[in-house]
Amino acid sequence: MKSKSVNILGIETSCDETAAAVVTDGSIVKSSFVASQIKLHEKYGGVVPELASREHAEKIYPIIKEALEQAQITKDNLDAIAVANQPGLTMALVVGVTAAKTLSFAWQKPLIAINHLHAHLQSAMLSEQDIELPAVALVVSGGHTSLFDCQSPLELTLLGSTIDDAAGEAFDKVASILRLPYPGGPSIEKAGKNGNPKAINFPRTLIAPGSLDFSFSGLKTAVLYHCRGQDMKGENKSDSMSEQEIADIAASFQAAVVDVLVKKTKRAADRIGAKTVLLGGGVGANSALREALQQFCDSSKPPRKLLAAPKKYCTDNAVMVASLAYYKFKEGLFADLTLEPKAHG
Repeated sequence: MKSKSVNILGIETSCDETAAAVVTDGSIVKSSFVASQIKLHEKYGGVVPELASREHAEKIYPIIKEALEQAQITKDNLDAIAVANQPGLTMALVVGVTAAKTLSFAWQKPLIAINHLHAHLQSAMLSEQDIELPAVALVVSGGHTSLFDCQSPLELTLLGSTIDDAAGEAFDKVASILRLPYPGGPSIEKAGKNGNPKAINFPRTLIAPGSLDFSFSGLKTAVLYHCRGQDMKGENKSDSMSEQEIADIAASFQAAVVDVLVKKTKRAADRIGAKTVLLGGGVGANSALREALQQFCDSSKPPRKLLAAPKKYCTDNAVMVASLAYYKFKEGLFADLTLEPKAHG
């Protein structure tokens, strides 16, 4: 007898995207809605928590309603409600967690708490049923750069993380230095397409030998010095640079970030004997990074398989939340109504 399908409503408000989705059996996407706040925050060059929280509060219930309507699912057909409760901006997480707890109580549905970073990796596993394990998993986003040892969707062990600026944060800051639009990732990638990645030899910070942690603060500072001089007394030369000079800096900066990310991933993969490499997070949409990781996997002996999240699921979304929740649902890993948001995972 065929088992009953499991329908899960996912909610995501960890940063500046208000998202809701309905996913069946962990992989069938019935609906996905994301309300982006880029326009709201771009004039500040980064996310303002108070503004993000207010916007989430305004959008969350209409977004949930749309997700349910598009999925043609009522509360009676839902099996659980999942929400990202960590890590992220506390003020933003509060909105999603409160909405999820309210609906869980009102609709008498189980509540499932999801780690936002683990969910990003689930995006890479959405369409794959048989993944060769162990896998090394790289999450690269605005707030996080982390490596995990992945034994299953629910068995993730942190191997290394950022000790200062995350890769996405560095992209945003360098874009600001170069007077490129926010968010920085897509802007740097676009500008760098016509640049020479070897034009400037920016530093590759690998920290200690064998370390799996990341540091991009020095790289960001090197770009700043390049544009303003070592004494920081010069004007930002970006204003008078040619398009080609900007392109060369963008391409060289991007090459340095990609180089470090791939070297650390290789180091981690070799250490745990990974057969698969998983890639998720906003910076995971970067074409240069995807290509470099693919080359690394292809040249490994034996070759490793790269599973990169589809670009539409690299940025924050609720599909990844509902998908990962399916595995927790099967294991009976539920939260209660005392669930609280946590800024750090």
